[in-house]
Amino acid sequence: MKKDFPVYDICTLSQFKQEDILISRFAPYLQVHKNLHMAHKHTFYHLVLFTEGGGTHAIDFQSFVVRPYQVYFMIPGQVHSWSFEGKVDGYVINFSVPFFHSFLLKPDYLEQFSFFSGTLNDAVVDIPTELHTPIKNIFEHIIHESENNQHLGLDMVKALMLQLFITIGRLNKGQQPGDVTSYNYTLLKSFQKLIEQNYTTLKLPKEYAALLYITPNHLNALCNNVLGIPAGEVIRNRIALEAKRMLVNHSLSIAEIAGKLNFADNSYFTKFFKKQTGLTPEEFKKQALK
Repeated sequence: MKKDFPVYDICTLSQFKQEDILISRFAPYLQVHKNLHMAHKHTFYHLVLFTEGGGTHAIDFQSFVVRPYQVYFMIPGQVHSWSFEGKVDGYVINFSVPFFHSFLLKPDYLEQFSFFSGTLNDAVVDIPTELHTPIKNIFEHIIHESENNQHLGLDMVKALMLQLFITIGRLNKGQQPGDVTSYNYTLLKSFQKLIEQNYTTLKLPKEYAALLYITPNHLNALCNNVLGIPAGEVIRNRIALEAKRMLVNHSLSIAEIAGKLNFADNSYFTKFFKKQTGLTPEEFKKQALK
């Protein structure tokens, strides 16, 4: 019998679910959920601050070295796994996609923070020494509010989380390339958002350019200027990433994955995947599941 790929929601991860959020110190969280070292994904936002410990953490098949006072931000759908060394502790917060919607007038408020973009280089943040104590104090305050059930406690948790996001977000202020105008930067973010919504059905730059009301040449020049790769490669990279995520799902066959990604047949999917990754789907699956 094939074993289903683990996909966790907040309910399955804790009996302490309240209003689509889970807050915990990391050591007891890890003790309860021992299988989280295996590749799995979440339906919610997931952030972890380490205060002690080491090892590695793989997000979407890219490995990072775990260090104290390092924050990991993960968005729904990303595949990740842990491999820890020695005692590990810190804090973990899981919250659902609509968690802030009733609290903020802007439903896309979190999208302004680069660490929630899904870009891996932005998702792992080393906290500078002078912010170790202030950041830890925010987490401790969040823990306190979650445990004491005071009046408007959940709103206080949300306010503290926003303080946390803004404090860490300021560390990345000014990372927008200096030669990219605000308009083009916004345009690129809109392109990436459209890819996220349509990568299984729209696979050509000209289709996205039409949705953005610009020419394919403009879109291509923008991607080359900011990302160093053409627009078509940005689209293909997203499709390949989703293929990788599906390939570590024990319950999906190659044919089913090709179908879900709207490839005409297995042969076309295999050619596409090997060109993008250097491996056939079968080779990647075996390597990833070792």
